[in-house]
Amino acid sequence: MTGAPRGTRHGASNSRTATYESAEVILNSGSRSMKKEALADLSYDVRIQNLEKRRNRDGKITSFRVCWRINKRLHRRSFPSRSLADAFRSELMGAAKRGEVFRSDTGEPASWDRPKQQITWFTFAEGYAAAKWQQASPNYRRGIAEALIDSTEAFITKDSRPDQERLRAAMRWAFSTKIIDPSAEPDKSIVDAASWLRKNTVGMDVLGDRSTGGKLVRAALVRLSQRKDGTRAAANTTNRKRMVLHNAFDHACESGLLLVNPLTYVKWTRPRSVSAVDPRVVVNSDQAKRFLDAVERHSERGARLKAFFGCMYYAGLRPEEAAALRVTNLATLPDEPNTWGEFHLTHSIPRSGSRWTESGMPRELAPLKHRAVGDTRSVPMHPELARMLRHHLATYGPAPDGHIFIGAHGGAVTDRTYLKIFHEARAAALTPEEAASPLLDVPYSLRHAAVSTWLKATGDPAQVAAWAGHSVLVLLRVYAKCVSGAGSESLQKILDATQS
Repeated sequence: MTGAPRGTRHGASNSRTATYESAEVILNSGSRSMKKEALADLSYDVRIQNLEKRRNRDGKITSFRVCWRINKRLHRRSFPSRSLADAFRSELMGAAKRGEVFRSDTGEPASWDRPKQQITWFTFAEGYAAAKWQQASPNYRRGIAEALIDSTEAFITKDSRPDQERLRAAMRWAFSTKIIDPSAEPDKSIVDAASWLRKNTVGMDVLGDRSTGGKLVRAALVRLSQRKDGTRAAANTTNRKRMVLHNAFDHACESGLLLVNPLTYVKWTRPRSVSAVDPRVVVNSDQAKRFLDAVERHSERGARLKAFFGCMYYAGLRPEEAAALRVTNLATLPDEPNTWGEFHLTHSIPRSGSRWTESGMPRELAPLKHRAVGDTRSVPMHPELARMLRHHLATYGPAPDGHIFIGAHGGAVTDRTYLKIFHEARAAALTPEEAASPLLDVPYSLRHAAVSTWLKATGDPAQVAAWAGHSVLVLLRVYAKCVSGAGSESLQKILDATQS
């Protein structure tokens, strides 16, 4: 092994004899020329070197390269991460230690030279969606499907295709209903469209090829950045869908269908997304009271929703958290003036759509956002909100199942119930100038007002983050701009410090 490159050498001392014997085993029949070709192509003389770090001009590591020699012929293969490179190198080492013969033209063990599985992108996407289904929330299931549908449109191989809406309907069925109930029989046109997609989307081997995969992946990224009508999609939506596609390709690597994630083939600048809340949407206390009074005056149904909106403004609850409130979530509900109460939140009822829930209902009881199953959150109850809740329960009472707020036809409050009242009450409560601005544009703005008020009043990000159900990092990134007045106070402190 003297003179071997850094790394390990595997093989018999007489590699030429070993090569001949191996070739005779592999070629049991065939012409003499075929045997000579095989003899020149196969060898036990394998030298595998250590990993090499590839760096750019700035010295930053961009990839890891595996180098090895077969019968003195050098082979190289680069990977975007050390783990992938280590895995490939370990496979080569394992084959060499087992005494397998290698091909000098490809550098791979001869046992790897077998027909590739002809799996198309859509067939893989069906399996990926099914694999992720059980552990994903209903909203995440819908997000996965949206990203896969848009990506599939970029991976279709034929210009002549069925109607776009029929294809999208087939994909929605394949990524949802088919997973929940494989025995369900959809419309024949949907089945035919799904069958067409399985045959007419690119093969996974094509995506894995750097020369062809890069162009296809770039086309998919362009599609993910657009709405169905071709207009530009929101940056947050684009980035969320790209994350799904990245995860799908990682799953393909884990499954052995791809060696490298094809997204690494292209340089793509992610669109900048705005995570901070626009301060213009945040209402002050006077505007919030005007809005809540307008909700109460709106109608009988509006009066039933005043405390519902009050939970968002005074306690910072998300709409799906307020909708899930039961009497058991009221840890304390004081009746003395100026006395704080407390919520003990356990669940939410987000709207996902019946296609994505296990029950088939548009809403399904779920854990609190960003929290594990069974995790809870305590939130202070403003004295004014305690008064509103006592009035609500005394006037309308809870539902038989304990829900505090009831929809128009029973059950939990839905967005269809409260959105119409919200927008009409907003128009009645705000001045024409305020109504024409982004102020209180959506119900979620009430929560933004609550959290930003807490942050400014307490100056305690850790406590506010716990109440709001955020991490401190997210809280400061999202709400720092909404702490109105802090800038002028800081300027006054600077002025005082610089005056003699």
